[in-house]
Amino acid sequence: MKIAIIGFGAAAIGFIEKIKNSEHEIHIYERSKDIYSSSISGIRADGKLFVSKDMGGDLDIDLELQKKLVDFWIEKTNGGKYETGSSFSSLDYYQEFYAKGFQPIISDFYHLGTDQLKEVLYNIFEEYSSLSNIHFHFESPVSNIELAGNKVKLDYNETYDKVIVAVGRSGHKLVKTIIKQYPQIVLDSTKVDIGVRFELPNHIVEELNREMYEFKVRYKSKTGYMVRTFCNNPSGYVVTENYGDFITVNGHAKISEKSNNTNFAILTTVQLTEPFNDPIGYGSNIAELSNMLGGKKVMLQTYSHFKDSKRTKNLYRVFPTLPEKDYILGDINLAYPRRIIESIIDFIENLNKAIPGVAHPDNLVYAPEIKFYSNALSNSVFKNLKFVGDCSGFTRSIIYATAHGFTMGEEILNE
Repeated sequence: MKIAIIGFGAAAIGFIEKIKNSEHEIHIYERSKDIYSSSISGIRADGKLFVSKDMGGDLDIDLELQKKLVDFWIEKTNGGKYETGSSFSSLDYYQEFYAKGFQPIISDFYHLGTDQLKEVLYNIFEEYSSLSNIHFHFESPVSNIELAGNKVKLDYNETYDKVIVAVGRSGHKLVKTIIKQYPQIVLDSTKVDIGVRFELPNHIVEELNREMYEFKVRYKSKTGYMVRTFCNNPSGYVVTENYGDFITVNGHAKISEKSNNTNFAILTTVQLTEPFNDPIGYGSNIAELSNMLGGKKVMLQTYSHFKDSKRTKNLYRVFPTLPEKDYILGDINLAYPRRIIESIIDFIENLNKAIPGVAHPDNLVYAPEIKFYSNALSNSVFKNLKFVGDCSGFTRSIIYATAHGFTMGEEILNE
C-alpha cells in the first residue's frame, strides 16, 4: 500500500513508529525546508509528556500505552536526561485545592526541555529516513486533497491508497480546505481556549513546583466558563509563537538553563453554539486585535492593571523573561471579551487562596494566549482519508497525539 502522511509532528511519528517495519511505502510531506527548520510547535516548545486519563485529549488511551510512548521519546534523547513530577499525587494537596473549589487533575509528567528537542527530532528523523520504505519530501506544503475513487490525490498529482493528515493545529488552513470540500466529516466545531500567560517569581510557587513540577487544576468561574491551568514552566521562559497572520504567547523551560520566574497559561474554554462553526476564526480574530493594539507584538500588563482595566506603563518587582523587543506594555482589556477577563480574574483571586502571592499586583499577564481546538473530525466517513493528532480535534498533547497516530497505524496493519 502507498501511504502519504501530511506533516511530521507527534501524530505522524506515532503512526510511522507503528507501521515502519511493514511493506507499506510511506511518503511524508513537510512544508519546512529540512528537519532543522521544521516548525513542529507541539514538540519543539518544552517537550512535556503527560501520562493521564484526565487531560491531553478526548480519546480513551490506555495508561500502559501512554507510558510506553513516553519511554519512546525519552529513548530518543542522547543522554536520557529528563525532569519528572506527579500532579496531585499528595492527598493533602488534593484536598487543599479541592476545598478551595478547584478540580485537581492527576497526572505524571516527564519534561525533556526545549534544549533537548532538536536532537530528539533529529534522531527520530535519522532512523526513519534510513529505512528504504520511508521517503521524506521537505519544502512540500500540501494545499489540496482530492478523493478520486479508491485513491486520494494530492496537489502534486501524486496518488495514494491512503492519506493521513497530521498537520497539527498550525495546519488549520489545509483542514479548512478539506472541510469545505467534504463538510460531512465535521462532528463538532464550537470550542476554543482563550486566555493569558501568567508569570510570577519562583519563590511564590517554589514548594508547589518542587512537589509536582506542574500543577493542573480546573475551576468553574462565576461567569459559568471553565478555566484551567496549562503548561506550567518552573524557572522557565515566556516566548512567542508566530502563526503568520498573528503572534501569540507561550512558555517553555530548559533542562540546563533556568530563570528566576515560573510561567503558566490560564485558559478559559469558550463553548459556543449554532450557528457558530469557526472556533479557529474566532480565536484568530481576538489574537489579531491584540496584535493590532500591540503593534504586532504581544501585550504585557501587571496583574493589578489587568484587574482594574488600566494600561500598564511601568513594571515593579517582577521582570519578564520575554525579551523587551517582543512585547509592549498595554491593556489586554481592550482586546478580550469582558466575560473572559472576569473569568480569569475570578480564577486568579481564588487560586490566591490556595497559593498566597499569586494575586500580587506586580505579577505579569501576557496576551494573547490561545489554544485552538480543531474541528472534531470523523475518521469513519472515508476509508482512505484519515486525521490524526491535534488537527483531528481529539488530542492536545504530545503523548495523546503520538498515541492517536500509533493506534491509527495499528488499525491499518489490521486491515
